[in-house]
Amino acid sequence: MQRSHQRADTPTGHVVVIGGGIAGLAAAHRLVATGLRVTLLEGADRLGGKLMTGEIAGVQVDLGAESMLARRPEAVGLAGEVGLADRLQPPATATASLWTRDALRPMPQGHVMGVPGDPAALGGVLSPEGLARIARERDLAPAAVGDDVAVGAYVADRLGHEVVDRLVEPLLGGVYAGDAYRISMRAAVPQLFEAVKEGGPLLESVRRVQERAAARQRTGPVFQGIRGGLGTLPGAVGDAVRAGGGEIRTETPVLGLTRTDGGWAVRTETGTIAADGIVLATPAWSAATLLAAECPAASAELSAVEYASMALVTLAFRRSDIEANEALRGRSGFLVPPVDGRTIKASTFSSNKWSWVADAAPGLFVLRTSVGRYGEEDHLQREDGELVAVSLRDLAAATGLTARPVDTEVTRWTGGLPQYPVGHLGRVARIRDEVARLKALRVCGAVYDGVGIPACIGGAQRAADEISRDLGGRHGTGAGGDHRHADPGSGHGERGGTIAV
Repeated sequence: MQRSHQRADTPTGHVVVIGGGIAGLAAAHRLVATGLRVTLLEGADRLGGKLMTGEIAGVQVDLGAESMLARRPEAVGLAGEVGLADRLQPPATATASLWTRDALRPMPQGHVMGVPGDPAALGGVLSPEGLARIARERDLAPAAVGDDVAVGAYVADRLGHEVVDRLVEPLLGGVYAGDAYRISMRAAVPQLFEAVKEGGPLLESVRRVQERAAARQRTGPVFQGIRGGLGTLPGAVGDAVRAGGGEIRTETPVLGLTRTDGGWAVRTETGTIAADGIVLATPAWSAATLLAAECPAASAELSAVEYASMALVTLAFRRSDIEANEALRGRSGFLVPPVDGRTIKASTFSSNKWSWVADAAPGLFVLRTSVGRYGEEDHLQREDGELVAVSLRDLAAATGLTARPVDTEVTRWTGGLPQYPVGHLGRVARIRDEVARLKALRVCGAVYDGVGIPACIGGAQRAADEISRDLGGRHGTGAGGDHRHADPGSGHGERGGTIAV
């Protein structure tokens, strides 16, 4: 009689992944590769979370995140593993602008998330008074940052409010849809935080960050998209999970988690699922509810996480109607400082930025705007027609666009982005310390590891590797390693969310 021999370091058991966004899918993909039995549960009727495609004027476009940082390996690596390597495509142009002081102005170069290293690049964006304020930084006494500090507050103290209001706010807002005066420097711009801790003027700290980034810079594009839309990635990962033997159930909300002698009981509307391990890849409010009984301290911390909501307005125009508009040529789009009082906070010229969009609809020009920041969610209560109208009004003021769209699509992302205020990383550490007391349960997602797609994937892979070890495996299936917070400190940031330009 032939016997099968299982390696001692091969994990065994059944893992339930709760949440079908890109983090949950990445965790399931990693777990399936170890040989574990995997069931992924998603409450919505589709996979992908903030990655989603849709149609406008018959053309498939992204209605959520549209690009991913390519200088981190996790996202492009996962795309390659699920058969999308030949569809990876960098932006056709990355020439973004700032719409400020009633004009579209070139995006200044040489900054780290809007914090400048060379004031000479800021003419036209800052006033003469704002430029003079930067020059006075060398006369200021050193300022310690302690364990953490708000980006906006620190930069305003050192370089003046204009730098924050006209540079840092639109760039950080492009990542977090948040308030720069509240966002943690340690969490959002960690390399700058470390450089500032070394002492010296802030401008010199920025230059040190840039020099270090240049020293380790890899060749290749900074960002990548996917032909057909970044929203096609979740489906490809889901297909790979199923092909590896995993089960995926949509429209299956999880109602509760209970520890058992053998592991976990996962309660759904249709019954209870026994699990040896759990990966919890849901937004903070959902994770807080599910952990309330078994891990109340982590639940309380998660309940305190705030989110920003936003809407994307996608517009398609006849190319013949906009050909005379010089402002729409060559640019990938523009960002808008909140201080200028506009409704939209950014616009992406999709037909310029992505050659696959232009190729799919040569007779159309597709662009999109974003509306809504932290604390400005009232805009999302407007009817679709109102959001289209205010977007067209602002686009007309910014670019002179007067053409009427042939099709429109409004996509609302309620609770779209977790906020990273001062102390956020301390909160994450406390959550993970409490969760670590539970047998074979890990958390992952944008709340913990960064809002960028590579950061979410990296955190999910780490969670999967840890579960694998808990269930008897020596390690995960690949690089694993310590996938920590997203690294926007390079000056590029993972803008590849909903409002990148």
